[in-house]
Amino acid sequence: MNDKGNFQLIIIFLSGLALLFIVAPLLGLMFSSSLPRLVETVGDKEVQNSILLTLSTAFFATIVFSIAGIPLAYLLARKEFPLKKIVSGIIDLPVVIPHTAAGIAILGVVSRDTLLGKTAGAFGLHLVGNPLGISIAMAFVSVPFLLNAARDGFAGVPVRLEKAALNLGASPLRVFFTISLPLAKRNVISGAIMMFARGMSEFGAVVIIAYHPMITPVLIYERFGAFGLKYAQPVAVVFVIVSLAFFVVLRMVAGKK
Repeated sequence: MNDKGNFQLIIIFLSGLALLFIVAPLLGLMFSSSLPRLVETVGDKEVQNSILLTLSTAFFATIVFSIAGIPLAYLLARKEFPLKKIVSGIIDLPVVIPHTAAGIAILGVVSRDTLLGKTAGAFGLHLVGNPLGISIAMAFVSVPFLLNAARDGFAGVPVRLEKAALNLGASPLRVFFTISLPLAKRNVISGAIMMFARGMSEFGAVVIIAYHPMITPVLIYERFGAFGLKYAQPVAVVFVIVSLAFFVVLRMVAGKK
């Protein structure tokens, strides 16, 4: 066999190992629970409520924080300014720091005795133990995925197109919404999907902000700690299936755009 054939075999073998590393634990999880137990878990109101809470808070976090995140991504792609590299590094910090530490950091901003906490309290809102607090925690750890993807998308938009539109009399705002954003759309949508997916899977930061009401990752942990692996596995299986279904659907919708 020639060198090219050997190289291809090595690539296939190593790729298979990497894929097996991902698939094997998931298959083990899928076959860990009997069908009757899974059906019972699907009908469990606590599980249903936790999944709905997880999806809604992750979706809310993605939509709201994209409003500020997308302009920041455009700024990073188009403008040079002092300390730009430091800003880019700060954006990635939520990904690399322990998420329990992230939760404690967020708690120091949203607790009742802070400025934000007092402001929210004036409107009858308490962010700790509240779906809004959960969304903030989810957004904190997941927004880097949106920012980095959107920045790369805007960086790939030819500057000459934007300058041509400006020279023809279009306002910067119109250029952004008619040229820059549409051409970077695939990256922006992909980043938003990754942000949503990362947010709904978050545990460490959320559990510091709100143990109750329980999102599904917290519920899985609670059942594992209180009742053991046998009671946590069905919830994990149902949540993996729901997460996979949403992720596939969102990818399919994004691919058609």
